[in-house]
Amino acid sequence: MSLTLLAIFIPACFALNLSPGPNNLLAFSNASRLGFWPALAGGLGRLPVFAAMIALVALGLSTLLTTFEAALIVVKYAGAAYLIYVGWKMWSAPAPSEAVSKQTSILALMRRDMSFAAANPKAIAVFTAFFPQFIDRSGDLLSQFALLGALFLALEVAAIAIYAVFGRAMSHVLTPPRLHRLNRGVGGFLIFSGLTMALKPES
Repeated sequence: MSLTLLAIFIPACFALNLSPGPNNLLAFSNASRLGFWPALAGGLGRLPVFAAMIALVALGLSTLLTTFEAALIVVKYAGAAYLIYVGWKMWSAPAPSEAVSKQTSILALMRRDMSFAAANPKAIAVFTAFFPQFIDRSGDLLSQFALLGALFLALEVAAIAIYAVFGRAMSHVLTPPRLHRLNRGVGGFLIFSGLTMALKPES
């Protein structure tokens, strides 16, 4: 893989990593409640899911999804339904208290972040459509996917840290009522994302 392609891939990929999707907003919300390190650790829950998606794309999932339209439809609506469900749970949850928030375990934070990543087929679409543009088909495809995947995951950790920093920085102004509104905002965004995903016509 040429250095020119990598020089294009890294900033373009980081822009995707920094997009305010469900996982990044969750990291922001967690940091505002629990602090930087719990939010960063919880955000790492998405990495195994993304790594598995990259491996599936590298092994030919893009061909499967292109060939069998029903598979893509199932993934699409299952992910949309889950995002709407989680969004509604966050929207309808009572105002959080500091005592309850501090009892949240790192493992629970990681599981939620993992479920958000797994429920969002947009990630599969990104890997399927974005990565192949930077692959030299005359070279070793698996090693190139491995390199791009490793770079993506490293940049994802940086994105988690950035959202956690901003979430932590705003924690002093996020009183319980404001945090409740933030959670409703995140929940509303998840519901909107799920509906948009479900209603988007097939291309």
